[in-house]
Amino acid sequence: MLDGKTIAFLVAPEGVEQVELTEPWKAVKQAGGTPRLVSTAPGHIQGFNHLDPADTFAVDDTVDAADPASFAGLILPGGVANPDFLRTVPEAVEFTRAFFDAGKPVAAICHAPWTLVEADVVRGRTLTSWPSLRTDLRNAGATWVDKEVVVDTAGPNMLVTSRKPDDLKAFCQAAMDAFGQ
Repeated sequence: MLDGKTIAFLVAPEGVEQVELTEPWKAVKQAGGTPRLVSTAPGHIQGFNHLDPADTFAVDDTVDAADPASFAGLILPGGVANPDFLRTVPEAVEFTRAFFDAGKPVAAICHAPWTLVEADVVRGRTLTSWPSLRTDLRNAGATWVDKEVVVDTAGPNMLVTSRKPDDLKAFCQAAMDAFGQ
C-alpha cells in the first residue's frame, strides 16, 4: 500500500528508543515503502534500549540537506533524549513543520511529540504520548488523551500518535494506513 512512497524517519544522533525506530521501519518496508533515516549529522546514529546503548544505524540524509517534498510522510520515534535534542535544532523543527504545512501525514510515538510542540503544530489537535508530556502538550494547546493510538484529522494533515513501545502494533498499523492514503 506504500509502493513508490518514501517515508522519513527523523532522529537525533543518539537517544532514539531503538524499537520505536526498527518496528515502524519494518512496517514501512513490509507495506512496500522506502524508509530513509534523516538525522542532524551524517554517519551513524546510536539506538538505545531505554538507557542502554544498542545498535547503530547509517544515516541516509542530514536534516539540513533533506527535502521534505521528497517524502510522503514522517515518523518521529521516541526515546527521552532523542526528541529533547531535536527540538533544539532549528533545521529539525523546520523539517518537521514542513510536513504539516504540506498536509502530509506524521506519526509520533512516546516522547516524540516534544518535537511537535517546538514546531508549534499541536494547537487544536488531540494527541497521546508518554504520560510525562501531558502538561507540555496541554500547554501547547493540544488535547491529551491516554489511548494506545490516536489518529487526529483536525489539522492540515493526519497526525498519528501513541504512548510507548507496547503500543507499536497499533501505531504501525495506523501510520501505514495514514501513509497509504
